[in-house]
Amino acid sequence: MTSTDARTRLVAAAQELFWAQGVGATSPRQVLAASGVGQGSLYHHFPTKHDLAAAAVHATTTAGLDAARRDLGAQGSAVERLVRYLERPRPALAGCKVGRLVSDQAVMDDAALAAEVRAYFRGLVDLAAAVLVEGGLPADESRGRAHAAVAVVQGGYVLARALDDPDAMSAAARGFVALLDPLPTTSEDA
Repeated sequence: MTSTDARTRLVAAAQELFWAQGVGATSPRQVLAASGVGQGSLYHHFPTKHDLAAAAVHATTTAGLDAARRDLGAQGSAVERLVRYLERPRPALAGCKVGRLVSDQAVMDDAALAAEVRAYFRGLVDLAAAVLVEGGLPADESRGRAHAAVAVVQGGYVLARALDDPDAMSAAARGFVALLDPLPTTSEDA
């Protein structure tokens, strides 16, 4: 196994464990066991738990923003792209990988980790707002709707978990999409 492979496996294992049980509750030993790499590799790549957490949180937020960019930057009208983002299949009952980090006190008490999570959510809102501006909404209205779109996804995760019903997330997305009808259409959208 190469050094890069070991690092990748450690980060991937940390991401999954942080999603399942949180950063604060996850030990480097658990990450080591889940990754299947040797202890020397762990401390070679990540001398501290914070170093590992920073790498895993960054990988998680980057992957999330990349997925949103694919949805929101694809072909189609502004509304179609926003709907694609809202209705993308998600593991509703497992919860949002980044949203989970917000409820982890160990993350929010750490300035660097909290900044990474905040940058992710700001980035999501910025991406959605830009699409809505392209769709013809004024910037201030676009920001409000972008916040609502991101909140619908996060709230969908919460509803799905609370009700033990993955369809609750889809219902939340469909309900928000129905509210998009008042979006003006531009000549490109027609």
